Amino acid sequence: MNKKVVIIGAGLGGLATAIRLSSLGWEVTVVEQGSRPGGKLNRFSHLGYTFDTGPSLITLPHVFDRLFNVCGSDFYKLIKPMQIDPLFEYRFDVGDRLTYSSDLPELAREIERVTGSIDDVKGLYRFLKMGAKLFELSEKTFFQSTPMSRPTFEDLKSLLSAPKLHAWGSYDKAVRRHFKSSQMRQIFQRYPTYVGASPHRSMGTLALIPYMELAFGGWYVPGGLYRIVEELVLMATRAGVQMEMSTRVSQIQMEGKRVTGVVTTSGQFYDADVVVSNADPASVFDFTDGVAGTKLKAEEHSMSGFVMLLGLDRKVEGLRHHTVCFSGDYDREFKQIIDEQRFPDDPTVYVNIPTVTDDSMAPSGKESVFLMANAPAGSQVWTREFELEAAQRIRKRLASSGMPDFMEHARFVEYWNPARFEREYSSPRGSIYGRVAHGWGGTFLRPPLKDPQVQDLFYVGGGTHPGGGTPTVLLSAEIVSGMVGKP
Repeated sequence: MNKKVVIIGAGLGGLATAIRLSSLGWEVTVVEQGSRPGGKLNRFSHLGYTFDTGPSLITLPHVFDRLFNVCGSDFYKLIKPMQIDPLFEYRFDVGDRLTYSSDLPELAREIERVTGSIDDVKGLYRFLKMGAKLFELSEKTFFQSTPMSRPTFEDLKSLLSAPKLHAWGSYDKAVRRHFKSSQMRQIFQRYPTYVGASPHRSMGTLALIPYMELAFGGWYVPGGLYRIVEELVLMATRAGVQMEMSTRVSQIQMEGKRVTGVVTTSGQFYDADVVVSNADPASVFDFTDGVAGTKLKAEEHSMSGFVMLLGLDRKVEGLRHHTVCFSGDYDREFKQIIDEQRFPDDPTVYVNIPTVTDDSMAPSGKESVFLMANAPAGSQVWTREFELEAAQRIRKRLASSGMPDFMEHARFVEYWNPARFEREYSSPRGSIYGRVAHGWGGTFLRPPLKDPQVQDLFYVGGGTHPGGGTPTVLLSAEIVSGMVGKP
């Protein structure tokens, strides 16, 4: 008889693991608390307007293609991802704007135009060179195995060749060493927020993120990124994976320290030889009374966000697919979010208008607009009154950055705050990326892929190794599938 695996959660990591283990001959059941799969990679639709509520771009598309190849599909032909260029328009409080192209010579000219100096162009090349070395090191080590695996001789050689001074120190200091202008410093200080972290507490190793974005591009999926989830569900179903939706796990059943299956809130028991949790390890700690999973302190959770989804009654001319409107004082913004644990007075606002590229995301002649500002996980009380206050702060920042007043033409506004992220996705405190990548421990010692206390219990997703972000979630599924499927 085939061995049985139960996967808790139908997020990207859970679906990827289901497909991979099914291809290895396992009998797979996915148990998902929500009514729709995808986890944080999800969709909201209203009045003909469609929004991706999680990631809006993917990087490393070849990692997605590797997963699709497991089922004999071609990611590029089936999904038809589109490379977005320019990646962003950045708007600064001083009034400058910078178009961030993925074409390096064009980006260099734009940086020199905005800063009036060649120094930051040289800094860019040095910073990307460091990021390239870190990415190469990560591909050989961090992205292929668990963090406590014994390094090979080749791994040690790679570690010795790493740019130690910048990579193993403060990310913020690395940025300041490479860039002199306030504009370039703001742009590159933003990258740790991709994994819910502050540049002031992150390690320089995160320099691999801007390198990955420029080297491999930022890709959009026609119809929205949720189409990836829809295709993965189809592939999983065809492979014989049993999908149990609207089913919440209340307990991981064990005999001694070995898993035997899971119990749902309705009392249903699913027996298993192996359990893989796509739920955050901190959630597993809670529903196993501390027997399994990882307990996090309040300050160890990554940032959350405050999101506004707006359906506009008209088109908005002259805007990019992605715009970032920086606050007037970026350091103060992080101090308020991280140290004071409150929503900032002057938030940096990320503006995503998918209808600039894809008309199918809204009714004809209309626009879908996604606005997001970073917010602390958990501590802020999000009453309706405070949601409206936060929306006003965002509106004020957009006006200061020369953006149109989207609210004037909104047929509706949908708000997502950290409490909703916690409720919808069982993300402790509404944290989007699990344990925050602060310091050496937060970066390299993320919750492990295999539970150290319970036999045959594994973890995948952004809350575990190697970290947050769609490609790294897929890498966690690759590693775990190899561990579980090993004879």
